Amino acid sequence: MSRGKKLDLFIGADIDDSWAQVESPRKSKIEEILEPKKHQLHFAKEKRRGKTVTLVGEFFLSKEDVTSTLKLLKKKLGCGGSYREHYMEFQGELKEKLRPLLVNLEFRFKGGH
Repeated sequence: MSRGKKLDLFIGADIDDSWAQVESPRKSKIEEILEPKKHQLHFAKEKRRGKTVTLVGEFFLSKEDVTSTLKLLKKKLGCGGSYREHYMEFQGELKEKLRPLLVNLEFRFKGGH
């Protein structure tokens, strides 16, 4: 009985000894650190797992300034939050409470926000 031909499978992998550096698709936009008066912030609202998240950004601050500002805002708002990709994320719909706090810290907003 004949078992047939052997299958020659080619998956498409190319095995080389050379290495290539993989570049991340995300590029950091931070070119310089700006003072709060020169920021143009805007709000965005997203739904994540059925819950609302308020995004505000883009921030061009040093890491120490970002962490201290985020900690102060979370304490005053009584909510959780994080900092990712130049945006601060806050748990809940907090645009109305967040805007006056940022204005007191001398941040500016784009028109309509």
